Amino acid sequence: MKDRIKKIMESNHMTQKIFSQFTGISEGSLSGVLNNKTRPTLQMVDAIHKHFPQVSLEWLLYGVGSMEDAPASQDGGAQVDRPEVGHADAPASSPLLFEASQAAVESRGVSEPGGAFQNQIKYIDRPQRRITEIRVFYDDQTWETFAPKK
Repeated sequence: MKDRIKKIMESNHMTQKIFSQFTGISEGSLSGVLNNKTRPTLQMVDAIHKHFPQVSLEWLLYGVGSMEDAPASQDGGAQVDRPEVGHADAPASSPLLFEASQAAVESRGVSEPGGAFQNQIKYIDRPQRRITEIRVFYDDQTWETFAPKK
């Protein structure tokens, strides 16, 4: 399956980093699969199929048939719109890559850093503490102890 994932990356002119950002697969997980250290998970296959619906699931999972689904190839040669994420003419910042994460941040109510941070201390009912003694240590290895008058 790693060869088929590489073929999808090559056919869409994507680097490993861009492919992982586009599909939402962590770079470490993708690297592990491509280096034969781990096997692809169902979540990876689902993410790839979600972002590349024109890729046949049978081909991706088992290597059976062609890479493209049959209906896409019977349209009289019509090209399926593919994202130009890794293309040189693409804008410097692709809004599709980070649009969902920004919406997720806003929907969770997470504020941007830089706001005033307030620390609230809760006091629990305890008896008032009193100083019993204070010790002062000197550099000549001596000390003095001070105790409040009772």
